[in-house]
Amino acid sequence: MAVRKNQATLTAQEKRAFVNAVLALKRNGGYDAFVSTHNSFIVGDTDNGERVGHRSPSFLPWHRRFLLQFEQALQAIDPTVTLPYWDWTADRTTGATIWGADFMGGNGRSSDGQVTTGPFAYSSGNWTLTVRPDSRNYLRRSLGTGVAQLPSRTETDGVLAIAEYDAAPWNSTSAGFRNNLEGWRGVNLHNRVHVWVGGMMSTGMSPNDPVFWLHHCFIDKLWAEWQKRHPAAGYLPTAGTANVVDLNDTMKPWNDVTPADMLDHTTRYTYDTGF
Repeated sequence: MAVRKNQATLTAQEKRAFVNAVLALKRNGGYDAFVSTHNSFIVGDTDNGERVGHRSPSFLPWHRRFLLQFEQALQAIDPTVTLPYWDWTADRTTGATIWGADFMGGNGRSSDGQVTTGPFAYSSGNWTLTVRPDSRNYLRRSLGTGVAQLPSRTETDGVLAIAEYDAAPWNSTSAGFRNNLEGWRGVNLHNRVHVWVGGMMSTGMSPNDPVFWLHHCFIDKLWAEWQKRHPAAGYLPTAGTANVVDLNDTMKPWNDVTPADMLDHTTRYTYDTGF
């Protein structure tokens, strides 16, 4: 059983293995397909008006499947690799080790936001953006500029205490755990982290920044923690809801997986905290 670990506890070898697998996936063309897929679903609307990846109940199962697919692509390169998570309630400064030159690299420079350190710096020759919103083909960040503080553990615990998964009208105005975690309501967790990192993370093409995967792995871990805290509170809505993905509806772009299929992560992986 694969165990996803806190990035702060990774050994130097584990960091190298993860970075090397990501770079290999970039070289073989597989990485950019994930960027394109995410960008296609950032608004959360498909061609038939159904919200899927964002601003809807399926935000969490959709990204769980997305992360699994990415993790499997990395494991096809190196079977020892699992996705690490970034606990931004603990590692919450621009000097945290996640931003070291041996892992994610550092902040963007003040003149243009370009990341100039680490394995994903444009100057390394290994990380040229091809799926991008404009002509800039380098990774950009502006840590702590768009918003000053990352979410705290107290704020996160408050969201985890919400007992109902989601509520009508099933969008960015809804009450419930999902929308509070996604960040359209309340203290703003997931969305705030994207804005705090800035640069590419503030766009629909946010997977261009590999920290995307560590951020969303922590979002997935928080969902797993919520599920453990509220075992009787399942996915909502269950059936007959217009324009959103019900419990047993298939999710695009895969069309072979439902939210129900994604509820039990323990058949595929666990976290280093025991769930």
